[in-house]
Amino acid sequence: MPVINIVLIEPEIPQNTGNIARTCAATGARLHLVGPMGFKIDDKKLKRAGLDYWNLLDITFYDDIDDFFRKNTGNFFFFTTKALNTYSEVEYPDNCYIVFGKETKGLPESLLKENREKCVRIPMISEARSLNLSNSVCVGVYEILRQWGFPSLQNFGQLHNSSWD
Repeated sequence: MPVINIVLIEPEIPQNTGNIARTCAATGARLHLVGPMGFKIDDKKLKRAGLDYWNLLDITFYDDIDDFFRKNTGNFFFFTTKALNTYSEVEYPDNCYIVFGKETKGLPESLLKENREKCVRIPMISEARSLNLSNSVCVGVYEILRQWGFPSLQNFGQLHNSSWD
């Protein structure tokens, strides 16, 4: 199965990270948490948001952004409200990394400037500052999965004790 890597740079809100962990578990995506984080990984709010999916999660921790980039190479796509291109204009290869910044500030400007051609945005009205981090991650993950044809995911449902007729 192709792999999506979700990278959170200095996440601050445990509930967002827990929700993202659940998305990773449900889709088979890998989660990369880059410190410093605004919470401890044993935070009960984080665990509650991820529910009982922690055993399905492939997660790696890094001390800081330099540690992450030293240990990882590949195709990186940086989600930011400052990008010119939208997330749906990109073709995402296997083993790509979609990178998100902290809730209050996003990704560092220097990182965005160095990777201008790999920055993407989610369109929204001009009066809105940004979407919630966990919602943004979900938009990105499901666009990639849509492009790939939802590999290895259950792509059907069934009603119990009833029919569509």
